[in-house]
Amino acid sequence: MHWLAIGVVLLGGFVFPAMSLAQEASEVDQGVAVCTFVDGKELTVRYNRTAYDPKKEPPSGKVWAPGEGPMSLFTETTLRVGNAELPIGAYNMFVIPGKDNWTLIINRNVVAGTPYDDKQDIVRVPMPTGKLPQPEKTFSVYLGHIAPKRCEMRLDFGKIRADSMEFDEK
Repeated sequence: MHWLAIGVVLLGGFVFPAMSLAQEASEVDQGVAVCTFVDGKELTVRYNRTAYDPKKEPPSGKVWAPGEGPMSLFTETTLRVGNAELPIGAYNMFVIPGKDNWTLIINRNVVAGTPYDDKQDIVRVPMPTGKLPQPEKTFSVYLGHIAPKRCEMRLDFGKIRADSMEFDEK
């Protein structure tokens, strides 16, 4: 029995570092962007970093969840987005890639594993697109604090940049 206990302790010593490395590797695939308003309240976007493959462009004109899962938006304050008001809470976001702009969709359904349902949409906001000089290797979300009560979001993927998406604190 004594040797069995030693074996478990030794095995545990080798298992935990391996689990820690696996956990760190999976976190690389997750992206997080945060914007802090002047009053300290935050807007956070979590998303899957999907690798860019020039042979597989985002589906033009169709709802797309980069990385096979929607982006998650968390807000600690009421926001104004386009013509809609978002109360404090969590939301899912999708995009519809297009030639001259992408459309950002903010959806109230946050139940994991459920399919996209347009009846749950709160707002759809166009995001003008431009070309990047170098392809972005993974789908990336950036938030910038551009005024005391305003954060701007930018999406980069491949050679496309969709930007000018504004979140205003109410």
